[in-house]
Amino acid sequence: MAMRSVLSRGALTRSMETTRGATRYFSDGKGKILSEEERAAENVYIQKKEREKLQKLKEKAEKEKAQKEKENAEKVSAVAT
Repeated sequence: MAMRSVLSRGALTRSMETTRGATRYFSDGKGKILSEEERAAENVYIQKKEREKLQKLKEKAEKEKAQKEKENAEKVSAVAT
């Protein structure tokens, strides 16, 4: 009986793997199950958003630095005059 159960379970697994979207084996720890493709797509999306966020922070820092340099240059030129 145990051998029969293993064989039928193997056939069921193969049939599930051939159907689209039925191969869901990985859990994210919160009860939601993700396939490898979904997990990869999610990781790519997160990395893209993180890169965009870092780029915005970098641009903001550069603008602030340029603004401070401009203000300092104006103060120096006002004092020199």
